[in-house]
Amino acid sequence: MFAHQHAALFAHDPGIPASISQRIASEAMEDRTTAPPAPGTTPRAGLALEQRLVFVLGKGGVGRTTMAAALGLLYAHRGARTVIAELSGRGELLSAFGRPPTDPASPAPNDEIEVIERLYAVQIEPDRALAEYLHEQLPLRVLADVFGATRTLGFLAAATPGLAELLSAGKIWELAQPERIIPGARPYERVIVDAPASGHSIALLAAPQAFARTARTGPIARQAARISEALLDRTQTALLAVATPEEAAVSELLELQEALRRELGRELDTVLVNAMPPARFEDGDARVLEDALAGGAALSEDVRRALARAIADDRELRAARTQVERLAGALPGTPLIELALSRGGEFGAAELQTLAQGLGEAL
Repeated sequence: MFAHQHAALFAHDPGIPASISQRIASEAMEDRTTAPPAPGTTPRAGLALEQRLVFVLGKGGVGRTTMAAALGLLYAHRGARTVIAELSGRGELLSAFGRPPTDPASPAPNDEIEVIERLYAVQIEPDRALAEYLHEQLPLRVLADVFGATRTLGFLAAATPGLAELLSAGKIWELAQPERIIPGARPYERVIVDAPASGHSIALLAAPQAFARTARTGPIARQAARISEALLDRTQTALLAVATPEEAAVSELLELQEALRRELGRELDTVLVNAMPPARFEDGDARVLEDALAGGAALSEDVRRALARAIADDRELRAARTQVERLAGALPGTPLIELALSRGGEFGAAELQTLAQGLGEAL
């Protein structure tokens, strides 16, 4: 927010009330990555997210991958063998744990790799999931050789709408089984899914149900029905959505909830409001700052700029509160958890640990 050099500008300026100038100075000199929720808003937590499978949903750019990484870190620290499944294919999840996607040691698609103790990461790709399915599920193993080439699998998926989503959902479901289908694979106690952007997530979640209804009989129908049942069961699968307190992000999250109700009869289990601006001032302080700026002809240009920035920050917080209230009104009973705006351009391991700790206190 404020640059450190701005802190001293308010310390002894006679045009600014001492109580406000001290808060501005102290806020400017702090270097926090987290802050408590804004006064006047009460995060509605209370859901422990004890489900084995947790989908992290939301539009791009709201911190979905970061939240999935922090949630996985939280469960691992609590002693649960955890895997985070990424479906975007961009390798952002590995980067969050300090492993660049271009690293030669990075895993191949669908390979599960331990990033820290008890925490694993996997990038899911439908072609590999289909190969696994053919090898382990169908009685005619020769089909695995016929469809073993990635190119052939790509043609098959392209010719069958929803197949790629079904295969991805099936792999996620397999990861969450107490007894894994893949020979020699150990089970996980928690599976966190860094889901694709909102519209694609609906397709992913709906695909098993659609295939079960279409196929009706046979191994694919039975498998799809089992997967669908698990995804729609709130005791097995949690749907956690991430949004920033901005109009567009909140609107898309509400559209996501409406689509979940319409397509799947599901509700969001928890909403994380990410990048909530910190509360710097008390009620009434903004008017004092505005009056000081309007009537402070003798103020230096540096002080005037800093005052204008303080006023802008207060307006940003008020706009964010409006969006949180909008969410609360549209999603009565859904736990809302506010997470503070990170100060600083980079989000590394230390910030991820801090975020995981904050989530642990709220969940």
